[in-house]
Amino acid sequence: MPDTKEQAAVWRETISTVREEIGKVIVGQEEVVEQLLWCIFAGGHALLEGIPGLGKTMLVRTIADTLELSFSRIQFTPDLMPSDITGTNVIRFGPQGTNEMVFQPGPVFSQIVLADEINRATPKTQSAMLEAMQEQTVTVSGETRRLPQPFFVLATQNPLENEGTYPLPEAQLDRFMLKINVDYPTPDELKQIVHRTTAAEQPHAVRQATAEQLLEIRQAAKEILLADEVLDYGISLLMMTHPLEASAPESVRKYVSFGSGPRGIQSMVAIAKVRALCKGRWHVSTGDLAAVAAPTLRHRLFLNFEGQAMGISTDSLIEEIIAKLENSR
Repeated sequence: MPDTKEQAAVWRETISTVREEIGKVIVGQEEVVEQLLWCIFAGGHALLEGIPGLGKTMLVRTIADTLELSFSRIQFTPDLMPSDITGTNVIRFGPQGTNEMVFQPGPVFSQIVLADEINRATPKTQSAMLEAMQEQTVTVSGETRRLPQPFFVLATQNPLENEGTYPLPEAQLDRFMLKINVDYPTPDELKQIVHRTTAAEQPHAVRQATAEQLLEIRQAAKEILLADEVLDYGISLLMMTHPLEASAPESVRKYVSFGSGPRGIQSMVAIAKVRALCKGRWHVSTGDLAAVAAPTLRHRLFLNFEGQAMGISTDSLIEEIIAKLENSR
């Protein structure tokens, strides 16, 4: 639990200032920005899904600038190789004909890594990200190297164009703490976007927090209290995503093939703690868990053939689960 109310107020003010600074560059997308900040302050990775041109790349770069974190962008393509991400050993020639093997770090050695259109690379290349995302390390030629801290992978994918893509395997999807849907802007937001992007001077974000402050807030969020009855609520919510669970809604039993694994509840709790801290509370509520359920679980529910054919949304299933859970309390 935070030491003092004054310190907690400083942390909340820092998060609020970061959010406002991002808003100077990014038009609208308040919910997307909010969820991304939850994910970053919880220490997780995020998958952003939306059609091209919605500012996903700009948003990630702006967050890196606002938090003063090193940034790298990897454009995933079918011919991308794992060594293009992790780096490789190269021969360095010295004076008098001497040479030595030297490790040349790849773009994954940054604090924020934008994996652009991650589903365009082959599964072999996608797997190069797994160790980095889970262990925060990279192993090349038998030697394991630590990645800079804090470390985040923010990946994007296009939900419309499926030709030449390789859907992310379940094991890799599960490594993303959140899946964030980036919606199309409103007409008013489009007008603001046009004015900002066609003006003589482009807005730029400036640093509002350091990596040390980020890590400090992350540690504080971990100390937010979680009562057993609140955790039981979250576990019940998670279990109701499974089609064989007796308490699951009829739609889940009909359209879901597999529900969320244990990382689902871990992600829900971690994100809910950050949300509680942002709201000025020292404890997680059931409302926090319900509010973060969709982005933490939508990519962890796998529809069966009938569900896919019917175009069932996992968000709608999660809403049904929460409604049934609330009615049963």
